[in-house]
Formats: sequence, C-alpha cells, structure tokens
Amino acid sequence: MPIFEDFVERYNLQDKRNLFASIGSGALFAIAWWIIIDVASCYPDQDAFNHAYHVCGVMGTISMIMINMVSNGQIRGESYTEGCLGQRGARGWFFLGLVLGFTSLIASSWILFQTYVIPAKDPQWPGVGLFLQNLFIFFSSLILRFGRSEDNWS
Repeated sequence: MPIFEDFVERYNLQDKRNLFASIGSGALFAIAWWIIIDVASCYPDQDAFNHAYHVCGVMGTISMIMINMVSNGQIRGESYTEGCLGQRGARGWFFLGLVLGFTSLIASSWILFQTYVIPAKDPQWPGVGLFLQNLFIFFSSLILRFGRSEDNWS
C-alpha cells in the first residue's frame, strides 16, 4: 500500500479521520432518506407502499442518535462525570440503541419479503427501497460511531 501511504502523506490526511467518517456517514444517511423519499413520491397510494412502513426509518434514525450520543469514555467508565446512572447507564443506552437499529433493519427485511417478494408483487422497488434505507442508516450510524477517533477531544 505505498501508493495509499504516499497519498495520505502528500495531502496531510493523517488527522482527518473524524472528517472522513462524518462525511461518509452523512452521505449514507442522506442517500438513505433520499431513497425512501423517492419511494414515497413514486408510490403515493397505500396499495403499493403502506406509509406506516416509514416507522422503520424513523426508528433507525432514533437508533443512530442513541448510538452516537454516548462517548467511548462513558462506556469504559473513564469520563469525569458519572451522570445519572454512570457507566451502566451509558452501556445500557448504547445497547438499546444497537437493539433498536437491528430491530429496524430486521423489520424492514421482514416487510420486504412478506409484502413484496413472497407474494411476487409487481412493483418491488418500495420494499427494496425500504430495506436499503434502513441498511444505509444502520451502516451510517456504525461508521459515525466507530469511524471517529475521540483522541482529539481530550
């Protein structure tokens, strides 16, 4: 990987990890919502796309907020303040955020297969779009969470 290392050194990108993680995560999040906006505008009737399916994307977005609300120092117990519940509360909040994200992803795949694939419904794009939205939101939250470095915050 000397070409990549030369590129990183030439443009001084060693300390830009947080920037790239934020841009990548934001781009995935925007694409996710753009896909579901396309689905909702192309299929406005309830027969092709039930608008209650938007709950999966909203829950995925709430999951993204919950996952990224807690710092690594709070989860490890290295923070200066204990907060309301301390380390256990931070770990529980992070766990609930991950569970909510997995739940929205699983629910969107269930909707895709039960409503669109198994009955072989003719426009399958609404189900695929719903699944892609939740997949992109989940990956976006993971990139934002684990792609950033908290060393610069200290």
